[in-house]
Amino acid sequence: MDNVKPDAKRTVVFVSHAQAGKTTLVEALLFAAGAVSRKGAIAEGNTTSDYNADEIQRKNSINSSLCHLSWRNHSVQMVDTPGYADFAADMLGAVRAVDAGILVIDATGGIEVGTERAWDALEELKLSRLIFINKTDKENVNLDEVVREIKERFSKAAAVVSFPVSAELKEAIAETNDELLERYLEGKEIKEEEFKKALKDAIVKGKLYPIIAGSALTDKGTKELLDFIVDYLPSPLERPAVAVTDAQTDQPRELKLAEDAPFAAFVFKSVVDPFVGQLTILRIFSGTLAGNTGFYNVTRGTKERIGQLILLQGKEQRPVASASCGDIVAVSKLKETLLGDSLADEKQQVVFAPIAFPEPVFSSSIKPKTRQDEEKISEALAKLCASDPTFKISRDTQTKETIISGLGDQHIDVMVKRLKERYHVEVEIGTPKVPYKETIKKAARAQGKHKKQSGGRGQYGDVWLEVAPLERGKDFEFVDKIVGGAIPRNFIPSVEKGVHNAMLGGVITSFPMVGVRATAYDGSYHDVDSSDMAFQIAGALAFRKAAMDAQPILLEPIMEVEVTVPEECMGSIPADLNSRRGRVLGVEARGKNQTIKALVPLAEMFRYATDLRSMTGGRGSYTMHFSSYEEVPAKISQGIVAQNPRHKHEEE
Repeated sequence: MDNVKPDAKRTVVFVSHAQAGKTTLVEALLFAAGAVSRKGAIAEGNTTSDYNADEIQRKNSINSSLCHLSWRNHSVQMVDTPGYADFAADMLGAVRAVDAGILVIDATGGIEVGTERAWDALEELKLSRLIFINKTDKENVNLDEVVREIKERFSKAAAVVSFPVSAELKEAIAETNDELLERYLEGKEIKEEEFKKALKDAIVKGKLYPIIAGSALTDKGTKELLDFIVDYLPSPLERPAVAVTDAQTDQPRELKLAEDAPFAAFVFKSVVDPFVGQLTILRIFSGTLAGNTGFYNVTRGTKERIGQLILLQGKEQRPVASASCGDIVAVSKLKETLLGDSLADEKQQVVFAPIAFPEPVFSSSIKPKTRQDEEKISEALAKLCASDPTFKISRDTQTKETIISGLGDQHIDVMVKRLKERYHVEVEIGTPKVPYKETIKKAARAQGKHKKQSGGRGQYGDVWLEVAPLERGKDFEFVDKIVGGAIPRNFIPSVEKGVHNAMLGGVITSFPMVGVRATAYDGSYHDVDSSDMAFQIAGALAFRKAAMDAQPILLEPIMEVEVTVPEECMGSIPADLNSRRGRVLGVEARGKNQTIKALVPLAEMFRYATDLRSMTGGRGSYTMHFSSYEEVPAKISQGIVAQNPRHKHEEE
C-alpha cells in the first residue's frame, strides 16, 4: 500500500476495559503524526474512531474502527476496539487481524474485568503486546501500584521502559537472552544498542511486555509510544507464526509471511452500511492484491471479483491501487464473501482458523409495530446479523415469536436502535414466552361422540379412546385396536388426525401436549351421516375428556448451564442458581476460574446475563443449552394455568 514494504509496516490493535481511553489515545496518535489536522474529543463527538451515531450518543465504542498514520517512514495501521463485553465480537475479530496488541489500562482503575478479557484474547494468539498506562495526569494516581498489579495479575515479565535503558529494564532484558544474561552477571560492558536489539527480540518473542505511562488527553507519552511501535513492535514479517490448514491435504501448516508469497487473507469484519452497502474488511497475511482483480474464496469454494481497494480512516474511505502482506483493506459489494472467510490464491488454497465468538446469552422477543415495519424487518435483521455474529435471530414455532439474542441488554438495546435509525423499522421488544408443554401422568378412558342433525345430511362419529403416558422424550403414538368394523377402516386416520389436532392445543392450557399414547379401541358409525370430519371431531372430544382424567401436568424446558467465574466471585453463584430452582451438578477448576455446572429452568434464566454481571462485577460468563423437559412444580403450575388464555376463557 503506497509502496511501503512489509518491514516498514506495523499493524496494532488497541484493547482495554471500557472507558480506559483507547479512542482518545488513537486520536492523540493520529494528531501527533499529522494524520488529522484537529484532535477530536469524545465529549464533542468528533473523534475519528467513534463516528457512528450510537457511539457519539453513548460516548463509548460499540464497533471496532480502522485508522492509519505514517511515522518515521513507517505505515502504522490501528484498530480501535470496544471495551464492553456486550460488544466483544469486534474485539475478537480485530485481534485476528494484527501483529501486536496495545493494552490500555486506566491508571485510576487499574486492572478491570475488560482488561483481563483483552489480555486473554492477546495471550491466546501469542501476540506481542505493549501496555500503555493511561490517565496518569489524574489526581491520586499510584503508578507503582498499577505496575505491581500488572506483574502480579498478568506477567512478571512486564517492565517499565525508559531510555536511556534503566538498570531495572537492563536486568529484565538480560533475563530473556542467555548470552546477554551471562555478560550482564559478569559485569561486562553491554552497549545501549545491544540492549535495544535484545529488547525488540524479547518483545517479538513474547518474553517481555513493555509498559509505557502517559496521558492521551494531554498528549503525554504519545510520541514516545509512536516511536516504540515503530522501533520495537513486530512487522508483518516478524510476527508470531500464523497457523493455517492446507485446503488440498487438510493438514495444518504455518503460512509463509512475505510479499512475494501466494496471496492469503482473512475476513475479520463485515459492515453493512445503509448508504454504501456491505463493506468487507480483510487482513492480507501474505502476497499482494490489486484493485479491480479478484481472489478465490476458499471457504465458499468460489471466485470473487473485486472493485476498488479501500483504506479506512474511521468513516473516511480512500481508494488504493493495491495492498500486500501486512495491510488491512476494505472491499465493497462482494457477492459471496462473509465474515470469517479465508481468501487465497486458487492454486495455493489455505484455510484460517475460525473466530471463536461467544454464544448469545440474552434474548428478547421482537415484533414490528406496523404492517409497513413488518415488511422491512426481516431484511433489516438479516443485515444486522451479517455484521455481528453474536447477534442471532430465531423463530419459536410453538410460541410463534421472533426471538433476537445477543451478549447482553446493552447489545440488544443497540441493535433495536439501529433498526430504527438505520433501517427505519419500529419494533416492540419483550421477555420471550416460555415454550411450556403438557403431558399426562396416568392412563384414562373416555368416549367422544359427535352427533348433529339440522336438516339434510347429519354428522355422526363415535370413538372410545384410551390415553396413557409414553416414556419421556417421545411425543405421540397412535394405536388402532378397532375390531369387528366398529369404526370403518377409512375413518381410522380421521380419528388419529382429530387426536393429534387436540394435542396441539393442550387441555389445561393452550400449550401442546406430548408424551401420550392414544389407543382407539371401540366406537360406532352411521352408514349415511358418518364422515371424515365427524370422526376428527369425535377423536378430539374423546382425547380431551380422557386427558383431563389422566392427571395432566405442565412441563418446562430445563437448560444445562455452565457459569465460569474467578474463584473470588464464587460465593454467591451456587446459592443464586438454587434460588432459580436450579440443581447444581458440580464445580471444577479451569485455570484461574471456577466453572459451576447446573440444570436450571429456562423461565428463570431470561435476565441472568444482567444479574451475573452485577454479582461478579462483569467478570462472570455463562453458556446455556437445552437439556430436557421436566414437570413444573404444582404451585408454579397453578399460576401459569391461571394466566393462560384457555383458563381465562373457560372461567368466563
